[in-house]
Amino acid sequence: MTFFQDLPVPELPRRGRTIRYVPPVWAGAPRHELPAVVGVGRFLHLSPTFVMAVEAVKVYSTGCLFDLSWKLRRHDENDEEWAELNASFFSQPHARWAKAGMPLAALLCGVEFADGSKASTGAMLNRPHPAPDAPQPEPPVVLFQGQGGSGGDDEMAASGTLWLWPLPPAGAMRLVTQWTDMGMPETSIDLDGTQLRDAAAGARQYWPEGDGE
Repeated sequence: MTFFQDLPVPELPRRGRTIRYVPPVWAGAPRHELPAVVGVGRFLHLSPTFVMAVEAVKVYSTGCLFDLSWKLRRHDENDEEWAELNASFFSQPHARWAKAGMPLAALLCGVEFADGSKASTGAMLNRPHPAPDAPQPEPPVVLFQGQGGSGGDDEMAASGTLWLWPLPPAGAMRLVTQWTDMGMPETSIDLDGTQLRDAAAGARQYWPEGDGE
């Protein structure tokens, strides 16, 4: 018999079941749905040091998820300047927004539709993960979510998604971005809202309606 075998080992309390977070319908894609994918492959910004692109749009029955990617390469910045760019590059917009006197320096995204309606991530920066019972805002809604990235002494790369709720109306639509910290002024590309709306018919449920949610 050893010293430690003589000592009682307390039994660990049973762990309760974790409550799964299910975002409101307006705040994220359906959890149990396979989206239709519309390829885009277009640049939102392209300069000698910074690029941002829309790779594809995942279309669900309730809205669209835009896949964004961006990359920054070092030019003539000293170590201190590069460190500041690093902090801005990887900061979440809702945190960056809080810096006094610099509300428009963060990554901003927005949409504008043929009927004149529009929305910006700036309206939702304080609600990155709304409660399941949060009040439903007036549509349209756009929400940005960073997905991480990588960086070093010469280059940084990252990606994120932009959720649009509900599906866009038929007609032309504009996707608008701005990121003054990265030297990207307000810029936009035109997309086909009719194409995205029609693509929603190809979204498929994992299980019968109401099962598994």
